[in-house]
Amino acid sequence: MRIFHLRHLALLSAPLLFLLAALWLVFPSEEAVAGFFQEHREAHPGLTLAFTLITDWCNPVFYGLFGWVLFRAWRSGDRETLRFMGILVAVQAVVAGLAVHFVKHTVGRPRPGQGVWFDPITTRGAFHSLPSGHTTEFMGWAVPFALRLGRTGLTVLTGVAAALVGLSRVYLGWHHPSDVFFGWMLGSFGGMATMVLADSSLFRKKG
Repeated sequence: MRIFHLRHLALLSAPLLFLLAALWLVFPSEEAVAGFFQEHREAHPGLTLAFTLITDWCNPVFYGLFGWVLFRAWRSGDRETLRFMGILVAVQAVVAGLAVHFVKHTVGRPRPGQGVWFDPITTRGAFHSLPSGHTTEFMGWAVPFALRLGRTGLTVLTGVAAALVGLSRVYLGWHHPSDVFFGWMLGSFGGMATMVLADSSLFRKKG
């Protein structure tokens, strides 16, 4: 794994990780975090709307972006980019799709305000808090995006966007900070797996 990749992963992750660390340091428990943001939502409907837009549109932005990349690669016959996109979509399907839902259903962690007792092997959405699927998927798109372009400023901006996505999930009462943290871990793993597979000889014609 290249040092360049690790450097950009660190830059991309730093805003979100600093935000989560601040929440854990300021509040005595994750229940206190949920209570604070519940009161804040009720008092600030405009901010609640803003975070709702962020949480609803964070991943569709990447759908449009990578969809355009895929279309251009198809039109130009760019096999290498088509191969990269195929790997990216496959990894996202496995990690942000199958793995996230498997963990959610298996662990059964209650969402904020739904109590403290876990309900393993459940289909109830109120107990699908861990991990944050939005954060997992966003990082799964963001890591390959930032590492492939390799522009420091863009990586930092994408990291700020990741922090806003994670904060939106906590602010809106859908997840605990630790859910977002595990979503970051899983999504970063998926994003790095995409880069490793893309750099390998998998599905690449020899000669």
